[in-house]
Amino acid sequence: MKKKQKRGLYYLLALVLLALAGYQGFQKNSFYKSAYNEDLPTEQTADDKQGDQDGKEYKTTGDLSLLDVKLPGRLDNQTVHYKAIVVYYNKHYHVPNCVAYELTNTMTSMADSHDAENRANYKFERDYNVKGCPDWWDYKDSGYTRGHMAPAMDMRWNKTAMEQCFLMTNICPQVEEMNDGEWRHVEEAVHKWSRTAKRLIVFTGPIFSDDMEYIGKDIDIAVPERFFKVVYSPEQNRAIAFVMENKGMPNSWTNYATTIDEVEALTGYDFLAKLEDGVENVIESKQNIKDWPAYYPRR
Repeated sequence: MKKKQKRGLYYLLALVLLALAGYQGFQKNSFYKSAYNEDLPTEQTADDKQGDQDGKEYKTTGDLSLLDVKLPGRLDNQTVHYKAIVVYYNKHYHVPNCVAYELTNTMTSMADSHDAENRANYKFERDYNVKGCPDWWDYKDSGYTRGHMAPAMDMRWNKTAMEQCFLMTNICPQVEEMNDGEWRHVEEAVHKWSRTAKRLIVFTGPIFSDDMEYIGKDIDIAVPERFFKVVYSPEQNRAIAFVMENKGMPNSWTNYATTIDEVEALTGYDFLAKLEDGVENVIESKQNIKDWPAYYPRR
């Protein structure tokens, strides 16, 4: 065969191979595009998935307005909505005014399951989107623990919820004997109560005063002298509250039960304002620890 004829055949063969490669590449790209579209159905876009991952949407089974807290105008506040908690943050004191969240029996069951999130896998972090939020090391060597307002035990049902409850916007300086003592027993009681209640609304925060101590490496973080916890059960239409001093408490946690009215008088806050006035007044004026399921903490 002549050289020109051989060269022509080589060119033709090369063109055929290029055409086949292009066709296979087209099929491959079409496959990936099809698979991507199957992973992202029309009712959920990529933006929707990102929104779910970053945890900015608070998903609830009930009325979110129950988490609203009316604060006195004199108090600095930035309201931050995380996946599972609402933080009313005070950049002047560098601690939250109040933290509110919903706790359902489904969340508690998930939090108590064998495959729930492990607290040991999480660490304290600063929220750079919130003005005045300290770093974790601002508490170092202060003599105080980093006390969760929304406790980690209630957030183990979801990874994002756990990550965000370790943000410093959810933290206050607490004496270790109080944080790991009767205060923890109150937190455990609330956790247990949510198993029998369909849904609980929980508010927790510090009680500020004029003569507070301050800690911090580069900023002044207020050390509250007392803390409150308010618990409301919409299904049972009852509530209870607790006030504890920021120190080792000598008596059982049940001795610190009080009314929502008392907490409102101490803080100037208005809880459960979305309820009808008649219902709100009755609920907030009563306190009977015997109305709540018995809980016996391990000592």
